[in-house]
Amino acid sequence: MDIYSVENVVVEAGAHAKIHTGIAMEIPSGFVGLVWDKSGLSMNYGLKTLGGVVDAGYRGEVVIGVVNLSKESYVVEKGHKIAQMLIQKVESPEIKEVKELNNSERGEKGFGSTGG
Repeated sequence: MDIYSVENVVVEAGAHAKIHTGIAMEIPSGFVGLVWDKSGLSMNYGLKTLGGVVDAGYRGEVVIGVVNLSKESYVVEKGHKIAQMLIQKVESPEIKEVKELNNSERGEKGFGSTGG
């Protein structure tokens, strides 16, 4: 679902801001709201969302954190789409502490080790 701003906000170049949406929701237990970028805002203007998790127990206003990664200020206008949210099922596996991990093909190879 698209998320809209209820206010005008200037996000200066390199700065972050909180953008109010005027909405609150009751996400069912076992689910979470994941906040994602609007692709046009992120690719064309460098506006990226921050801290994009809305827990099932949260009942306050959904406020979208953004950072402006561009070299120019960006003006968010009241009524503009600023983010999107997916409601997704959450698994809660049992966590076990172990002394060692099983081997895998990748092992401890880090960034770029899978060819990307």
